[in-house]
Amino acid sequence: MTLAESTSPRSPSLPAAEPTAPFSAETTTAIATATPGNLPSATAFEAYDPAKIQQKFQGQIFRVLQRWVTILWPFLLLLGRRWWDKRTPSTPERQKRRAVQLRETLTALGPAFIKIGQALSTRPDILTGPYLEELSKLQDQLPAFSNQIAYRFIEEELGRAPADLYAQLTSEPIAAASLGQVYKGQLHTGEWVAVKVQRPDLAEQVTLDIYILRGLAAWVQKTNKSIRSDLVGILDEFAGRLFEEVDYTQEGRNAERFAHLYGYLPEIYVPRIYWEYTNRRVLTMEWITGTKLNQPQKIQAQGIDARHLIDVGVNCSLRQLLEHGFFHADPHPGNLLATPDGKLAYLDFGMMSEIKLEQRYGLINAIVHIINREFEPLAHDYVHLGFLTPDTDLEPIIPALGVVFNNALGASVAELNIQSIFDQLSEIMYEYPFRVPSYYALIVRSLLTMEGIAIGVDKDFKVLSAAYPYVAKRILTDPAPELRESLKDLLFKEDSFRWNRLENLMKNARNNFDYDLSGSLDQALDYLFSERGELIRDRMAQEIVNGIDAFGQTTWQGLTAKFRAQMGWEVDADSVAHLEANLGHIQRIVGLLQDTPGFDPVKIATVIPSLLVKPETQALGQQIATGLAQKALVRIIREFLLPEPTEPSPTGSAPHYIPASPLTPMANVS
Repeated sequence: MTLAESTSPRSPSLPAAEPTAPFSAETTTAIATATPGNLPSATAFEAYDPAKIQQKFQGQIFRVLQRWVTILWPFLLLLGRRWWDKRTPSTPERQKRRAVQLRETLTALGPAFIKIGQALSTRPDILTGPYLEELSKLQDQLPAFSNQIAYRFIEEELGRAPADLYAQLTSEPIAAASLGQVYKGQLHTGEWVAVKVQRPDLAEQVTLDIYILRGLAAWVQKTNKSIRSDLVGILDEFAGRLFEEVDYTQEGRNAERFAHLYGYLPEIYVPRIYWEYTNRRVLTMEWITGTKLNQPQKIQAQGIDARHLIDVGVNCSLRQLLEHGFFHADPHPGNLLATPDGKLAYLDFGMMSEIKLEQRYGLINAIVHIINREFEPLAHDYVHLGFLTPDTDLEPIIPALGVVFNNALGASVAELNIQSIFDQLSEIMYEYPFRVPSYYALIVRSLLTMEGIAIGVDKDFKVLSAAYPYVAKRILTDPAPELRESLKDLLFKEDSFRWNRLENLMKNARNNFDYDLSGSLDQALDYLFSERGELIRDRMAQEIVNGIDAFGQTTWQGLTAKFRAQMGWEVDADSVAHLEANLGHIQRIVGLLQDTPGFDPVKIATVIPSLLVKPETQALGQQIATGLAQKALVRIIREFLLPEPTEPSPTGSAPHYIPASPLTPMANVS
């Protein structure tokens, strides 16, 4: 629900209200006449408990059956109309009418179905314009309930009449959504606030719908053996979040936790919660003025770059999913506002969810393996993430993943479309023994909703392209062993160092606003000279030995060019080209370092003395010296002590000796 002044058109059901009007005589009368006897019940919502819900409704057969009919009948009517539309010429007026009918149906069915409509309202790649326009009204333009009930709830929850609590309050709600409605008010201390009041009978309605949907999920899963996903678990995850959403004290705690974790981001704003004016069914939050994120023209008219705010939102979403694991599971446009000072304000913290630490690292590794088209380790990522059991045969799955992600990736990371990946993944998940963990459904919903909003602003927007700078920063700077292993796998292939990947990581990471170069170097050095970094030190020693050896040969080549020409010795062009390529990579990496914010050569130089006294550094130096000595010894033996290689004489006479090239790569002779 939008707890803010939006520039979107007001719903006809919500008349314009004067936001600065003090309490009127009509308001006082409404409060006075709202006695407990003429109010709907508003039983306190407890934590989601499927067993208690089952016990509550299993004996209420007629009530459940009546609700089933209430749900099925309008959908059957919609399907019938859709069937007729396909057989008759379509007109814009008819499509608009069908969109209105769908919105009205979802509205009438209540909060659980409204949430589905809100998710669909952000998918321009699924629905056409009239449907998107109508379903977007489900975000904050639903029919309001009476002020009489709302004012009474405020008094019941906060213990005082609204006139005693607020200096001013709008005479009508300025927005109404699935779970409650919002008034704009002012505290006696002067702060402007949004006052959210819960809908009456919400607990009963949501509980009954969850009971019906859970029974349907269990029946489908039992009768259709091809569905391996835990449908009941997925529904339980959604229901648990929905039950938390109707407890406004939980929403307040969520908002403060979100602000603590992500409020430091310079372009993210989280409104303040006023706890003295908040309880289970009433929430008082700082008033935010802004424009919905799916209205880019209005945002641009204020001199704000809507496309940049999309990047900000995607970056924040990635931090939620991959860094702290506490994420906003309902980021529809009504909950994301562009403020006049160019910040992205998050609202409505009722539906939040969490991802465990091992799952977060698993997702980062999966992203890295997708980007680099490494499908065998990607299949193992799916095992670690719970999509596949450890005893699953991965042989046939690996090439199937290759087909999916090669098609989705296209020519580059910038072409990655999350929707296309999920669509193609769903196909192989039915063919192979995948199962969808319950936490995955809310992640998908969050990502697809964010991508849907982004596509509405920029049809060519690709989420991973915008997110890769953050992923690159995490790979380079996170000291966790899981990501250190990913970095090692990313940069080393067999015995060769992949300079181009290091360049790509550094190039992307420096585009992330809080990329700490000095911190990244400190963590890299700590890892390199730890026990876990032994393999990388060994490979680095080999690279250094080969580089110094090739440089020495190239230098020798320049000094003895005339002598070699007289002797007829050939030059190993591959060795020279390899050296030049490596030197080019090193020059570009140095350039990237110099152009990265926070680069300080003096600070880097101060690290060198402490590194020189480390036992690992001395061992590395000995390893390099030994490698160079071995290469030199082998070359001396080949040049001066061994017989020269021969090739048969065309006439069968004595063999003809060919001198060994002094530029033979040591990788081929050692």
